[in-house]
Amino acid sequence: MPTVAFHTLGCKVNHYETEAIWQLFKANNYERTEFEGTSDVYVINTCTVTNTGDKKSRQVIRRAIRKNPNAVICVTGCYAQTSPAEIMAIPGVDIVVGTQDRVKMLDYIEQFKQERQPINGVGNIMKARVYEELDVPAFTDRTRASLKIQEGCNNFCTFCIIPWARGLMRSRDPKEVVTQAQQLVDAGYKEIVLTGIHTGGYGEDMKDYNFAMLLRELDEKVNGLKRIRISSIEASQITDEVIEVLNNSEKIVRHLHIPIQSASNTVLKRMRRKYTMEFFAERLERLKEALPGLAITSDVIVGFPGETEEEFLETYNFIKNHKFSELHVFPYSKRTGTPAARMDDQVDEDVKNERVHRLIALSDQLAKEYASRFEEEVLEVIPEEIFKENPDQGLYVGYTDNYLKVVFPATEEMVGKLVKVKITKAGYPYNEGQFVRVLSDSPQIEESNVRLSS
Repeated sequence: MPTVAFHTLGCKVNHYETEAIWQLFKANNYERTEFEGTSDVYVINTCTVTNTGDKKSRQVIRRAIRKNPNAVICVTGCYAQTSPAEIMAIPGVDIVVGTQDRVKMLDYIEQFKQERQPINGVGNIMKARVYEELDVPAFTDRTRASLKIQEGCNNFCTFCIIPWARGLMRSRDPKEVVTQAQQLVDAGYKEIVLTGIHTGGYGEDMKDYNFAMLLRELDEKVNGLKRIRISSIEASQITDEVIEVLNNSEKIVRHLHIPIQSASNTVLKRMRRKYTMEFFAERLERLKEALPGLAITSDVIVGFPGETEEEFLETYNFIKNHKFSELHVFPYSKRTGTPAARMDDQVDEDVKNERVHRLIALSDQLAKEYASRFEEEVLEVIPEEIFKENPDQGLYVGYTDNYLKVVFPATEEMVGKLVKVKITKAGYPYNEGQFVRVLSDSPQIEESNVRLSS
């Protein structure tokens, strides 16, 4: 039986697609092995969001070639899409496929074995108009399933290379999304994370169909689904209709990741973002009315070209005043080929780092404040795995619907089930909890076999 090993760099979408590519190999009787071992085929799924992403991708490709010089080396993903010639120039690379036509990878491998000539299977992504169906019926992680619903982005923010790596907006057929969601629930998943390159833009390329309608269909049609999580949504995509769906839904969780990048209108203009702070603030107020207790997490780029101390403070104060629950903070890094990389007034690295630290400290403080609102409350948690810091204590870790990480006493058979947990001590990065009971649609688990001693 031939073997295949995978290495994935970058975002959740890449991880989803690696799982989908594995399904193709599995259907062709391949066995999956560890990347660190020897394999017949190595698939490297690359990232190109930063220049460092490119560099890391090249390092991993070279590592695979060293492991087994006779293996077939396949490179796919975003860096493969934007710079196929650069990758083909690495001695030992056999096949390059971009961010589409992944289904052809196995044919290319057979062709390569016959002809022993490197194959460049990268096409013009800007011409792609149809969503490439890649199914993932089950994941290595058995508690949360990702469901990719769209591909590409039409925004062309000045710091971002992604439209050139992924092409323009293409939405998956809603019937396919609902069918796939039902398959995942039937396979035992209670939570589905809707993911994509520009997830909330779903439907922008369709006539008479939009993201709110998809959410409503998933909510109504998928039997046994307990939680719908949206991996990310732009403020401009949070329409009144989306808010109405969130308000009426029992399944969509009280957690939204809304990338803000900056909270200064002047910086947003230079970034070519599609909203103002006034609009963002108004959407946040509406959302919090619709979903009391909502957790808002966000991405922030610090030190974008020309960012002054005043502009940085606008961002800092906005985030503080609107009580975001957690931030992913990135110092701006130049991405070759984007307008921002060519802008004057690049911010000094020391200034960037100092601002990053200030925002991370704020994020930690806000995360603790948010968690403390739920102390002594009973929330629903899906246990994911043993708590690695104290593996012998019978403690497991999982997430509440509003994305609080909770550590509490549980048992192996509770993993992936929905359980009620009382938050006994709020904190960050995790909260301590006490097991209350398993919810009724999960097979009954006797409470007596759970030690509640911490």
